Amino acid sequence: MNLKEAFRYQNRLQALFTQAQSILRSDENITRTETTYIRHKVMPEVEDETVFKEPETDYYNHITDVVRFLVYVIAEKEKLSAAIRKAKTSLDIDIDTEVSLNGQRQLLAATFKRMNDLRAAEKVIPNGGSGYRFNADGNQTSYTCDVKRVTTINFDRNVVRRELQKLNAKADEISAKVDLCMVTAVVEYEPPFDVNDTFATTFEQYLERVGA
Repeated sequence: MNLKEAFRYQNRLQALFTQAQSILRSDENITRTETTYIRHKVMPEVEDETVFKEPETDYYNHITDVVRFLVYVIAEKEKLSAAIRKAKTSLDIDIDTEVSLNGQRQLLAATFKRMNDLRAAEKVIPNGGSGYRFNADGNQTSYTCDVKRVTTINFDRNVVRRELQKLNAKADEISAKVDLCMVTAVVEYEPPFDVNDTFATTFEQYLERVGA
């Protein structure tokens, strides 16, 4: 399989792990409850009755198998992770670092684009200003006036535009390299189950494989 398929299978193993854990987290699955009706205290001639009602869950009778399955999934995750790590070391780029850096490049490019798109603006706000003045009689009175607000950029647009172009070009170049690596790097791992199988199907196949 290639790296793209390996990452997809890694996600599938994690989903199986999460689903199996949810089964073990349910007390209804991992405990057995018996109810005893102590009737002889009120009716000495009648014997007590103990009743057990099996929970209506899919995996109640396979809890120990689910435990073993979880351990098996962890082992497969370790095996796949090692295979992915080995495949990555054979590449001519550090794919993890480059993906992280490309994310930063794209965030920075978005900031630079917003800056580059800014334009100078002028706005008149009617009665937007106020203050106090003395009238002819020497009394202090309030007044209002229009306000003109002019907004201009506070940076060199040419520098921002030039760096934006460089960032976009670099990000596109790295994305192309990463995409190529994802489909050409060989991961030496044999998947034990089909990635599209449901949990129930996968668990059933596991039981058949181990002879449970």
